Amino acid sequence: MTGLVPGWAVSTVLLAALVAANLPFVNERLFVLGPRRSPKSVPWRLLELLVMALLVALLGRALEGSLGQTSPARWEFVAVWLCVFLTLAFPGFVWRYLRRH
Repeated sequence: MTGLVPGWAVSTVLLAALVAANLPFVNERLFVLGPRRSPKSVPWRLLELLVMALLVALLGRALEGSLGQTSPARWEFVAVWLCVFLTLAFPGFVWRYLRRH
């Protein structure tokens, strides 16, 4: 069973992805620590979502590299990763835009 990623690395990346995917929707600060924007516009939230997806992908790549040889990430991997990240962002989207205030 050599070459398999340990479960803790997978759990870490998935938990980080779940948190990072919802951060743009649950706060009004730019990139969590920046200045407050009230209300923050949709383009800002989408930009934050893409940056968070990139950061989590880099975290996963770093964990994979620390555990052994990294596999090449082709366009199929990137497309699936963005779809998974958008799916994980759904609760934050619902909380921000579909919930009755």
